[in-house]
This record gives sequence, C-alpha cells and structure tokens, in this order.
Amino acid sequence: MTESLKLYRTTGGIFVEQGDLWFALHSAENWEVLLCRDNLHSYLIGIISSLKSATAPDPNTWLAPIAEQEVWAAGVTYFRSRSARMEESEHNTAKNFYDLVYNAERPELFFKATPNRVVGPGGAVRIRQDSRWNIPEPELALLLTPKGNIVGYTIGNDISSRDIEGENPLYLPQAKVYDRCCGLGPCILVQDDPLQGETTIRLTIKRAGAVIFEGQTKLADMKRSLLSLVQYLFRDNVFPKGAILLTGTGIVPDAPITLECGDESYIAITGIGALTNRVICRE
Repeated sequence: MTESLKLYRTTGGIFVEQGDLWFALHSAENWEVLLCRDNLHSYLIGIISSLKSATAPDPNTWLAPIAEQEVWAAGVTYFRSRSARMEESEHNTAKNFYDLVYNAERPELFFKATPNRVVGPGGAVRIRQDSRWNIPEPELALLLTPKGNIVGYTIGNDISSRDIEGENPLYLPQAKVYDRCCGLGPCILVQDDPLQGETTIRLTIKRAGAVIFEGQTKLADMKRSLLSLVQYLFRDNVFPKGAILLTGTGIVPDAPITLECGDESYIAITGIGALTNRVICRE
C-alpha cells in the first residue's frame, strides 16, 4: 500500500501533511492545476522530497478543498438511504421511485453545488426557510480529474430538505441546491490505493453543546462501487476542471430530528479527518 498524503488549501497557501510532518508548497503552485493532475500522488511525493518541514497551519485558516469544480452527488447508494427516502415519501407514490433506483443498474446522479455554494471546515451551512425538515447527509466525496480518475477523497456534508424532496421527486433540485448547501473538507486525502470497505463514516449533531444524534456506517455497506458511479457521471459529460462527486449516505437521522439555527454537525471519515459545520438560517 502506498503512503497516503493530505493536501490542504489554506489562507496562507497550500500545505501537505505526511505522517507527522507538514510541508508548505511553493507559492507558485496552483490549487486548480494540482487538482487536475492524474499523477497527483507521485507529483506531491516528488515535491515534498526537496522541501523542509514546516509548521502546521492553524485549522482556522483551512478552506474548502475545491477550485472551479462542479459538485455532483449520487443518491440511494446505501440501503438505509433507500429506506429513508421511501419513509419520507410514505404518503405519495414517490416512494416507489427510490426502490426502483436502488435496484436499477443506472444510479441516481444529480447536480449539487457550484464552488460559491460550498463552505469549508468550520464554515456555516444553511437550511432553507421554506422547509420544515432539514438534515446533514455525511458522505465520502471523490476528487475526479478531467479524465475521470479518482485521485483523492474528502468529506462531504450534503445538506438536504427532506420534506421538499419527499413531497415530489421533481423538487429534488430545490431540496439540494441553494446557498451554502454543501460542506467540504478538511483536506484531500491523496493515495493511489482505493479506500477499504471498513472505512467508517460517522455523524454527530449537537445542539447547545449536547448530542442530539449519532450514527455511523462503513463503505462496505454501499451497494454500488465508486468506479461505477464515476463512469456514469462521465457518460456524455465533460468536466474541464474535474469534478467532486458525493457518493451517497448511509446515515439518515429519523424524524423528528431536524437542523435548527446554531446546531453543529460533525462528520468524521477514517483516514481523512473530520468536517465540522455550524448551521445558520439566513445570511
């Protein structure tokens, strides 16, 4: 297994974490160009071999690890997600669609966010004012190059309006896409080897410092392979800047849990780290 690295975008430049060591990349390195490299792992190894170690950057300076990529998402990739979507659509025929998608060859893929709608670690995500049931959906996110290669992984927080989506599947864009609807971070885990099935994803929601929800799942519980999701995304689509793909959630808080202003979501994925976002209701 190759050694993994963590790539950080900060207000003070680009940093790489290798084990217990940190390295500051040259100021000429371009974040957008880096994320499009199909040889990202070997390129970073080559760069840091000639650098002196640096002081770790303050976590308060970390930014969302995105450049100009579109953020897309996959749905109904875990059994729990299938069940939850059917439950939220219990009173209409929409629940049948989620069952069909779960068992179909073609996955559900949808547009999630432009870079300006994304917030980074410690940033504030937002809940819709016309929704009564909003939740964070913790997801493994893939960094994809323009050629469709997976070169890194990060954590995605797919904020969703469950009642809007459950009312009618055609309302999905409104339930998913709006200002501050997506959190990403804290870094890009860069490694040549695929993540193991035992990789764990955990979600904690806190209100006034108290835990109101905890849940976890693992990649092995995902019905679809990561490669198949990427292949479908790149069918008849071109991504000149690459793309970030959220791969679905296996953790769905049950009603009546819904996000409120001031809540905090904490998502941790083995090997990547943790993404914390606070919740606001309006700018």
